[in-house]
Amino acid sequence: MPNITDTIATADGTCTVHLFTPEGPDTGAPHPAVIMYPDAGGVRDTFQQMAAKLAGFGYTVLLPDVYYRNAGWAPFDMASVFGDEQERKRLFSMIGSLTPDKITGDARAFFNYLAARPEVSGERFGVCGYCMGGRISVLLAGRVPDRVAAAASFHGGGLVSDTADSPHLLADRMTATVYVGGAENDASFTTDHAEQLDKALTAAGVRHTIEWYAAAHGFAVPDNAPYDAAAAQRHWEAMTELFGSALAR
Repeated sequence: MPNITDTIATADGTCTVHLFTPEGPDTGAPHPAVIMYPDAGGVRDTFQQMAAKLAGFGYTVLLPDVYYRNAGWAPFDMASVFGDEQERKRLFSMIGSLTPDKITGDARAFFNYLAARPEVSGERFGVCGYCMGGRISVLLAGRVPDRVAAAASFHGGGLVSDTADSPHLLADRMTATVYVGGAENDASFTTDHAEQLDKALTAAGVRHTIEWYAAAHGFAVPDNAPYDAAAAQRHWEAMTELFGSALAR
């Protein structure tokens, strides 16, 4: 897929982003835009491939380096990171550095960037994410409701917690259509969490779907050990159905 590497100025510095667009006779024409948020491993080849695949369905896709504040950070090996104590500490330190306020500030800069691009149609967008990125997507649906028309979370963790910044507490602010694809036996998103999230979204009148995948946490990301090809294909179908119905063309 056609793509460029660019930078976006934020309140905390400069974020490197990759922008993917559909190829074909209308290459460069305006398309609905989606921000793809990676899992805790951050941007790497796997996510560039996933962003390109999503672009192939007819979307302009922005893939941001969410860890840009950690200048020169070394990529994580997702096959070994959780078994290496030092790498595991580094990973969780970087995850912890992404506070809701920082995530929101960055997203507003990303949305403004997309709205100004000739390859983008409209001023409300889709967001999708995996694991950590899944939480970010739901969080942004509540924190930036004027910009988020559709939010998709796949094996996302922390969508429901007992902290004041839990995404489910923002349900009454959401105007987006929300899709959540949970993994089986996932301590970060349990059936109890799903029930609480469903109740919050239903009470707020948010159009939403919460589904379970017969696969483990990480099922949609090819370089994750629990990757499941059938579940991944199902996730592509669910996500493109969501964006196809919720994003204006």
